[in-house]
Amino acid sequence: MLLSVIIPVYNSARTIGRLVEHVLETLDKSTLEIILVNDCSRDDSERVCTELAHRFEQVKFISLRRNFGEFNAVMCGLNHASGDYCVMIDDDFQNPPSEILKLMTTAQDHQYDVVFSFYGQKQHSLFRNLGSILVNRLTTWLLEKPKDLYLSSFKLISKPVVQEIIKYKGPYPYIDGLIFRVTRNVGRVQVSHNKREDGQSGYTLRKLTSLFLTILFGYSLKPLRLLTAVGLLFMGLSCIAALVDVVLYAFHAQFFILNSALILLIFFSGMILTALGVVGEYIGRIYMAQSGLPQYIEKSVSK
Repeated sequence: MLLSVIIPVYNSARTIGRLVEHVLETLDKSTLEIILVNDCSRDDSERVCTELAHRFEQVKFISLRRNFGEFNAVMCGLNHASGDYCVMIDDDFQNPPSEILKLMTTAQDHQYDVVFSFYGQKQHSLFRNLGSILVNRLTTWLLEKPKDLYLSSFKLISKPVVQEIIKYKGPYPYIDGLIFRVTRNVGRVQVSHNKREDGQSGYTLRKLTSLFLTILFGYSLKPLRLLTAVGLLFMGLSCIAALVDVVLYAFHAQFFILNSALILLIFFSGMILTALGVVGEYIGRIYMAQSGLPQYIEKSVSK
């Protein structure tokens, strides 16, 4: 049984060599392949990864022409993987390679298609933890995942599910969203989580916003349906308000509802602009997908 370990690399020249060596020491070399995907790092990562590919026969290295983002880099790795199981692991040593064995054992014992990891004690920053909570609640609503399932980047995916995931060729991949399009047979297992050994996290407000928009508009129609429901609700309220005005007029009462017309106008104008923005986001993403915007562009492949 072949295992593919996919590592997206970004500015990890000082750690990626030790991480690869640790993976090779921990797992069975005869049934292992390691796929490094350099997401256009600004440091010396490309040279280090190229040397690792030449040094170890189990290592394959793909370098991307520009920075496409973590999910796009992982999709590139999945397209090059040939393992019966694929494991995604970060390049910062926060996920010990020895914990990969837990994911494999859990998948094999329970016949899961996908196994997510979760942490007893997270070593992330407060900002990243808050972002994870927000994304977790959003995906629970949009993807209808179990509430107690933490969507970690450290996970294992079986080959049949990988083959379905890589059929997606759009420019906005979200791995967990694609997983839940394919299967609900997922498990979870607790693993250790270490402090980052080197550098700073690339988890920024801009990337969190981009991830939020990708999940919100790329993998569900619920935002559009919510807008439709809100629109119908306010249409009903306006009909009730008109009926009340007629009754008040019949009894020569003060038209207190019509006196609030300006406030209602401003409110509904804001609703219309919001709705147009949501619809425009969907249309824009459809246009970008149809225009042939690439998911990633490979610069070189080293074996």
